[in-house]
Amino acid sequence: MAKQLNIRKKIIWSAPTGGRFVALASFVKAAEAQGWTDDEIQFVMDEVVEADDDGAGLAVLADYTAR
Repeated sequence: MAKQLNIRKKIIWSAPTGGRFVALASFVKAAEAQGWTDDEIQFVMDEVVEADDDGAGLAVLADYTAR
């Protein structure tokens, strides 16, 4: 069974142009710099990788982005 986390954190970052994997690499660097735990980062990574397409993956990242 997949681990479930209730992450309420938001990061401040600028998503680069490109697909979800380009954005994910940038997101991970920003999350690490802003003190996210390895488990939190891994959870978001899993969500993005398992998304059906780039649009869905980018939407996951948008959910964790401060507006």
